[in-house]
Amino acid sequence: MLDREGFRPNVGIVLLNSRNQVFWGKRLRTHSWQFPQGGIKYGESPEQAMFRELHEEVGLLADHVRIIARTRDWLRYEVPEHYIRKDARGHYKGQKQIWFLLKLMGRDSDMNLRATDHPEFDAWRWNDYWVPLDVVIEFKRGVYQLALTELARFLPKTNYHNRYLRGGPRGQRDDRPGDLPADEVDHDGVPIDKHAASPDDLAAT
Repeated sequence: MLDREGFRPNVGIVLLNSRNQVFWGKRLRTHSWQFPQGGIKYGESPEQAMFRELHEEVGLLADHVRIIARTRDWLRYEVPEHYIRKDARGHYKGQKQIWFLLKLMGRDSDMNLRATDHPEFDAWRWNDYWVPLDVVIEFKRGVYQLALTELARFLPKTNYHNRYLRGGPRGQRDDRPGDLPADEVDHDGVPIDKHAASPDDLAAT
């Protein structure tokens, strides 16, 4: 489902814990990290798509979270042509996203990366709100910056700063990998895997 300009409707999810840290997922069999996201199906509202993606990628239900805020307008990014399937080139341009800021009301143990037969992540951790953009695939970095900046004003009042960490994370970070073995989690800033684009990025459906 594409709009007239060739962008596929999509949602992004920033999930907070009680310390304003965010869920940070390592993409399956890659070294890149990202927030949960996914396409909006025909007939779905952005909120309905968000709850579906939250369950599919993180294993959480609506009762496990509270919606704090969402971005006002669509945020767009273009996908480089070499990431797009040949049969989609020429009419598929990229994604347009509504981003949601959620608060986890349940427990870490409520999360399940194997909630479906097609998991998106194989490890996760809690990270500072201002995530290290150098471990995000390059063409998504601008949207991440826009979404985090717009949603930051809805965070509880704490001593945070608008800082984007180009050289890897600084400050306090909780590197617990949830319910997965510690050796599946890379705690260092690692190079982007150029072949790590999500299936949602590769073509429109």
